[in-house]
Amino acid sequence: MHRLFEHHIQTLRARFDRILADAGLDALLLGSGTAPRRFLDDTQYPFRAHPPFVQWLPHLTEHPGSWLLLRPGQMPVLYLYCPDDFWHQTPEAPNGDWTTEFEIECFADTGALNALFQGLGRTALIAATHPAFARDDWAHNPAELMTRLDFERAAKTGWELHCLRRANQIAVQGHIAAEQLFMAGASEYAIHQGYLAATAHNERDLPYDNIVALNRHAAVLHYQFQQRQVQPERHTLLIDAGAAHHGYAADITRTHAADKESAFAGLIFALDEAQRALLPQVRAGVDFVDLHLQMHRSLAQILRDSGLVNASVEAQLEQGITRTFFPHGLGHLLGLQVHDVGGWQQDASGSLRQPPAQHPFLRLTRTLQPGFVVTIEPGLYFIPSLLDRLRQSHGGEAVNWGQVDALMPYGGIRIEDNIAVTDEGCENLTRDAFAAAGREGF
Repeated sequence: MHRLFEHHIQTLRARFDRILADAGLDALLLGSGTAPRRFLDDTQYPFRAHPPFVQWLPHLTEHPGSWLLLRPGQMPVLYLYCPDDFWHQTPEAPNGDWTTEFEIECFADTGALNALFQGLGRTALIAATHPAFARDDWAHNPAELMTRLDFERAAKTGWELHCLRRANQIAVQGHIAAEQLFMAGASEYAIHQGYLAATAHNERDLPYDNIVALNRHAAVLHYQFQQRQVQPERHTLLIDAGAAHHGYAADITRTHAADKESAFAGLIFALDEAQRALLPQVRAGVDFVDLHLQMHRSLAQILRDSGLVNASVEAQLEQGITRTFFPHGLGHLLGLQVHDVGGWQQDASGSLRQPPAQHPFLRLTRTLQPGFVVTIEPGLYFIPSLLDRLRQSHGGEAVNWGQVDALMPYGGIRIEDNIAVTDEGCENLTRDAFAAAGREGF
């Protein structure tokens, strides 16, 4: 595994050396970040290290106040903050094979950084706040530099792909446990707790807040609560939940029906089939916007075949009917962040391609390249506010509203896999992880 990490650091050094030289910079400082205090309180928010820092130091995701110094042609230097603090567990000098890629210096006095960083020459730093030791002529989060780094971050190294595979393997254990708890009649809260236990995560470990939605809650795209009471009726579980490995995220969604013979279960099966049919087209050179539009065509066919909408595929697309049932984008870049940066960027200079006007929530408009990792997450939802608008529009005349009303208690469906684009096609990190766990085809 060390060889993968060694190659990862070599790749980053070559990339950053080139970018810093082009920017005319002598040095770049990457901050790990801080844990800010809560307003009118003496406790802090959970710490989450800045992604540019974690890309270099994925073994140090819980170390606030630290800095990585990068200079072209020189070994990276880690300044690890090790304060003298009897209130908290403080870091010690790390060990392990990965440390051979860095010079490491521990410091306890933040005032010492003023002397350490003098004489760096033309310097930029990337951090949430401007630190006290920074000189006035240093560039803080320079836009030109950051857009270039964001653009190149989309192509993952072998180490990063390893971390993303492992994150999927961990998350899959949670999804299996969640389905079992749902079928046993557990509450949203109990399902969430079972997920945490199965993944050996706590809330601060998760890359994002789990969405554990029963019944009508499945129609809330980013449902943010977990009810503790057991529901009197059990129709649906939509669980959008991930895991992290060395700072890299899995982002997986599955939808389950309590009644496997219901019409809603049939819709889950149809959407799953449509998602699988699209996956072979996730390959290098493909415009992600085209994939999104193609999924809308597939959804229109599902709506027609199920009798939910009595209109042709073309009529549904023209009248915006599918956008009522599938209002979000097909997917996004995935990596150090769940919604990874650079999704609209078309080049290293920061040129943006906005999503189509009719699909404003699409997070990715780039042409896929080897090394990209993306989510593919079509949905089919019964969202009351959107359905009310459709009911009052011309397109509403084609909708079988009796059938829609019967399906409202089920909330909705989302099926989400994490896909790595390869030279030959793509690798499904999520379904491969399910298969390895004995859940082939899940």
